[in-house]
Amino acid sequence: MKNQSVTNNIDWITVTIYIIMVILGWLNIYSSSLSSIEGETSIFDVTQIYGKQFLFILVSIPLIFTILAIDAKFYEKFSSIFYVLGLLSLAGLFVFGKTVKGQTNWYGFGSFSIQPAEFAKTTTALLLSKFLSDVQVNLKESQKQIQALGIIILPILLIAPNDPGSALIYTFLVLVLYREGLPSWYLWTGFVAIVLFIFALLLEPYVIILIALAVISFIYFKSRLIDRNWMMSGILLILISGYVFSVDYVFDNVFKQHHRDRFNILLGKEVDLKGVGYNTNQSEIAIGSGGWFGKGYLEGTQTKGGFVPEQHSDYIFTTVGEEWGFVGSIFIILLFVGLIIRIIYLSERQKTKFSRIYGYCVASILFIHFFVNIAMVIGIFPTIGVPLPFFSYGGSSLWGFTILLFIFLKMDANKVNEW
Repeated sequence: MKNQSVTNNIDWITVTIYIIMVILGWLNIYSSSLSSIEGETSIFDVTQIYGKQFLFILVSIPLIFTILAIDAKFYEKFSSIFYVLGLLSLAGLFVFGKTVKGQTNWYGFGSFSIQPAEFAKTTTALLLSKFLSDVQVNLKESQKQIQALGIIILPILLIAPNDPGSALIYTFLVLVLYREGLPSWYLWTGFVAIVLFIFALLLEPYVIILIALAVISFIYFKSRLIDRNWMMSGILLILISGYVFSVDYVFDNVFKQHHRDRFNILLGKEVDLKGVGYNTNQSEIAIGSGGWFGKGYLEGTQTKGGFVPEQHSDYIFTTVGEEWGFVGSIFIILLFVGLIIRIIYLSERQKTKFSRIYGYCVASILFIHFFVNIAMVIGIFPTIGVPLPFFSYGGSSLWGFTILLFIFLKMDANKVNEW
């Protein structure tokens, strides 16, 4: 039985969480903007950050209705074209991009800018879902693994030179591949590579190699006699050794100076509370000063004093921590957790493989943004410029996440008509 109105089929729980997040996000942007304003001004003043964000929110409304009005199969049918357009928009930055604070991530249009990396997440998710939903695709085959990883890697290669933080987000689409049958050794390899990279920055290479030798030897002798393979064990040790010795070169020659500084501060190798480490230090002070219940809305002294740079964008969660306290912060975290769990639940009840996979792409992208941003502002992850979805200032961020989410909600609403 067909239902004529998509609004009757849409998941209103998810929509409600979205509306709450956008409203709370704007309230915190407004609070974090007041330190730079002299005198009274209208909340609709588009010359101010909060006025621009209010305009971005208004534009999101017709954007949502447009997404919901388009047939759900349209997104699957033209996913390849969307993906190519996304890649072209990223490549165009090298020629037509606007450089802000040393990063060429935007196209400039007067006082407004568009960041294509925020929209390319959706186009990448669409093509990845299209590819994986093909009945002939089996991720146990190495050729299909390479093709699927290639869809993810191409935008990463275009984004990483200018914005390694955004490029990092795309790597977590590997979680979707794992859900669809990618061998688990990929995840283990990635995890071990990250751990070895961190240890190589803290310890001498020979120490790490000796530890690796001990672990490999333990596993070798604990294995059954018929399972022992000394050649593979030796090759693994050689690969680990080569990787560990390459870390210093990559760190010194591939990473930019501000990336090296942020890692060194995070790992305790440097202390720079007035330089590179200033943002994180002030963020921790602001959040810690909020206590259990916060100082009250618009009453944050760190926020009103403008002590936390970029507080309206990447560090917006510090406003929550200072003015709403531990209780308010937990409420925001639970909102995100609830949204992600709801998307996963909706994904599992989809009638098409394409819709299910796309739902997992949405959940993965939102989760890593949420996790990395909060870890960044509380000082357990280096500052890499990852916005908090629906909270951080920016039209590209808000529209990108809105498009990503509501395409999935359109697919979910459409499943009623797929019986």
